[in-house]
Amino acid sequence: MSELQQPSITIRDASLRYNESQLSVLQSLNMDIPAAQWTCILGRSGCGKSSLLRYLANLLDNKVQWSGQLSINCNIKLQEQVAYMAQQDLLMPWLSVLDNVMLSEQFGVIKKASQQEKAQQLLAQVGLADKAHYLPQQLSGGMRQRVALARTLMQNKPIVLMDEPFSALDAVTRYRLQNLAHQLLKNKTVVLITHDPQEAIRLADQLYIMQGQPAFAEALTVPTTSSPRKIDAQCALLQQTIIERLEQDYE
Repeated sequence: MSELQQPSITIRDASLRYNESQLSVLQSLNMDIPAAQWTCILGRSGCGKSSLLRYLANLLDNKVQWSGQLSINCNIKLQEQVAYMAQQDLLMPWLSVLDNVMLSEQFGVIKKASQQEKAQQLLAQVGLADKAHYLPQQLSGGMRQRVALARTLMQNKPIVLMDEPFSALDAVTRYRLQNLAHQLLKNKTVVLITHDPQEAIRLADQLYIMQGQPAFAEALTVPTTSSPRKIDAQCALLQQTIIERLEQDYE
């Protein structure tokens, strides 16, 4: 799918409220999620970042009330174009690595041989070709997240929603997985939720910070260097600005 065909998402004057609550989680929310780019969203814990992502992924069913504009620049329904990668790897412990990658295709019409070939290619791309028949408990945390990334790619959706998928990893593994995800998700429309300003700055083409209660989103200007970025003086200054802004929500 070319960049011109990739979906973009527009949110205007939106609010989100859980049915059991009288208070909105999000309010006056305005965001532009460009096609074939990384949009990173920062904010304190509990501000509504994950609620927004789960709503976009159609994971909240009838649990919330949404108002405002949510539009996509094509005729296909949003939920049909989305792959979702959670903070936990959510691997099935009784399935092999290969079967975990193929999990999203188990009830599809693709023949098993084609599924296996595609899954094995993806495992090779994430550096786990030799671990295809391992069980998840035989893998390190970083390896498990690479399996989860391969499973996400297996769905072959143009929009990828990522909810802090690297947060539990050590610094070096996290850095490497950021680079790998950026490489493998090229030309996808990616929305990444993160608590880490440095991670957001490294990866973002578009960067939002969510603040307030109910939360709203404000766009921040990202450095002009290409991503994934090395943290230079400009990035460090932006990181300090973000931390100072986030601190305001804890006062």
